[in-house]
Amino acid sequence: MRPYSPQAAYALSPSPIAVGNPANVHQDFPNGAAQPNASPTFSGQSHRRSSSVAASGPAKLSISIDFGTTFSGVAYGHARLTAGQIHQIITWPDTDETFRKIPTCLLYDKDGRLIAWGVAAERAQHLYDSGEVYFCKWFKLFLEPKALRDQVVDPRLPKLPPGKTAIDLIIDFLTQLWQYARSQITREIGAVADLDQADVWLTVPAAWDAQGCAIMRQAAIEAGLVQSAHAQDRKWRDRLRMISEPEAAAVHCARLTDLHQLQPRQTFMICDAGGGTVDIATYRVIGQLNALEIAEVCARSGANCGSLFLDLLFRDLIGTLLANHPTHLDPPSLANFMANFSETDKLAYKGRSDDATMFYFTCFNVDDPNDPSVGLINGELAIPGVLLRTQVFDPIVDQVIALLQAQINRINQPIDALLLVGGFSGSEYLRERVNEEFASSIPIIATPFDADTATCRGAAQYGLARRQLVSSVVAPKAYMIKVKLPAEAEDLMKRPQYISQNRSGITICENRLNYIVQKGAILRKGQRVQIQLRKYSENVQDSTFQAFLYTSDSEVVLRYTDEPEARELCRWSVDLSTLPTFLTHANDMAGFYTEFELALEVDNAEVRGILLYNGQDWGHVVFDEFS
Repeated sequence: MRPYSPQAAYALSPSPIAVGNPANVHQDFPNGAAQPNASPTFSGQSHRRSSSVAASGPAKLSISIDFGTTFSGVAYGHARLTAGQIHQIITWPDTDETFRKIPTCLLYDKDGRLIAWGVAAERAQHLYDSGEVYFCKWFKLFLEPKALRDQVVDPRLPKLPPGKTAIDLIIDFLTQLWQYARSQITREIGAVADLDQADVWLTVPAAWDAQGCAIMRQAAIEAGLVQSAHAQDRKWRDRLRMISEPEAAAVHCARLTDLHQLQPRQTFMICDAGGGTVDIATYRVIGQLNALEIAEVCARSGANCGSLFLDLLFRDLIGTLLANHPTHLDPPSLANFMANFSETDKLAYKGRSDDATMFYFTCFNVDDPNDPSVGLINGELAIPGVLLRTQVFDPIVDQVIALLQAQINRINQPIDALLLVGGFSGSEYLRERVNEEFASSIPIIATPFDADTATCRGAAQYGLARRQLVSSVVAPKAYMIKVKLPAEAEDLMKRPQYISQNRSGITICENRLNYIVQKGAILRKGQRVQIQLRKYSENVQDSTFQAFLYTSDSEVVLRYTDEPEARELCRWSVDLSTLPTFLTHANDMAGFYTEFELALEVDNAEVRGILLYNGQDWGHVVFDEFS
């Protein structure tokens, strides 16, 4: 059970409430001290940032980019030009075939110059062995939280080209994808579409933290996904919208009433199983389906257990079986084995019913064709199904089942439907295991016919709706700010080194945490949770307030910034120089205080900070500078 705290009580309130008397909130604590035991307040108004989904105004083109670990896609819609329908790009360069998604990969020369992307890069990857090119894929994984926080990446990921970072690769791929998408959309619906004014929706995994989302946003801007349309277009960056992958998939699936026949007040779970990540989120249908609205009912979760990790485990298995046959372990041979596995057996494999089945993989090299002791017979490698299950499939599928079970346990209420989307949802074994584990408790377990593009289509649908389709979200972690508070007996005992006296002679404790958003808080989409602060300035040049923001995955309420569960999110430099209360002291020779409010807006994909004065916006920022 989560310990009780005033912050938790207010944060979990389903509707905005005012806390305390504003006249009593401010104490004589310099440099951003908060009222003792003060709880963050919800504003009395339903504030919306300027870049939230507009409810009215002229129709705009809504374009979504599903930038995936293994495959990426583009969808778009317009109220008039596409009659409100979502279209997908299915024709791509360097191929006469149609694909709803293309491989997320790049090919560079030995000097780091880009020479191919998508289909062309994948078809030329065999050149990798020559040492003349670098074939790059799976680079999205460099932005997952552990890789960013601990600088630890999977050693099995391909090497980066000389002079390139993972962010450079993301920018390069998005640039190519976007340039082609613009030209293709223009060809399909004509030049009347104003692509420079379009809203662009970029999907991100639920498991990503604010740092990964901020880096992704900057990469997308550098790739040109949005740009200034005219000289006075100062809010052009706001046309780039971030949306979590399960949220986008939920919007798409909630409209498929023929599939699962969901009714208002029913609850459904989305399992978005993609190439790199598996994301889990649970929603409740609110209102009537002709005016769709859904609300998140549990903090979303996710992990790196997508289908590409089957490929990596399969490669490890091949390496073990053929350890004494190095001629079959060079890069072209391994690529051949993995391509055969990925394109045929990975999704068709059935699990225990295939335990006695032998799966055959043709060797790339004709040398060393026989060693029956390891299954090498006449130039083919035979692997029993039971070995594939125990060494390749079960380690990954077990993680997906554990994610689902953990979400179900947290919800602790009936679930009316479980919907499987994403490319990995095409796995027969995954669907079989999910049904075995959950069919007795969940009435409907289904996979839409377009499951692999549900995220891409749902993001475009969200933009086309021109209103909030997801009415509330659940904060997946806590957000706090460092403050100074009057010292209490607990502080004197636990952190004597933080104790000092302020200008008013009050004994204070520094490095305290004041909660702005509690983990598990139910927040309306666009709702701002704010805290009242005051800053002491020596003179009018001292106009910058440094806000140190922290985050935590722990459900235990933390007290100090040095506790292991507390991680510094960012240092936000807030310029107070234009606030009326600051300007009134422009001619003061002595020090003075400035009262103001800071607010956080926690979305499914991003965290935004807002400076408020008298309930009005005085500036906002999407956090993109991290320690």
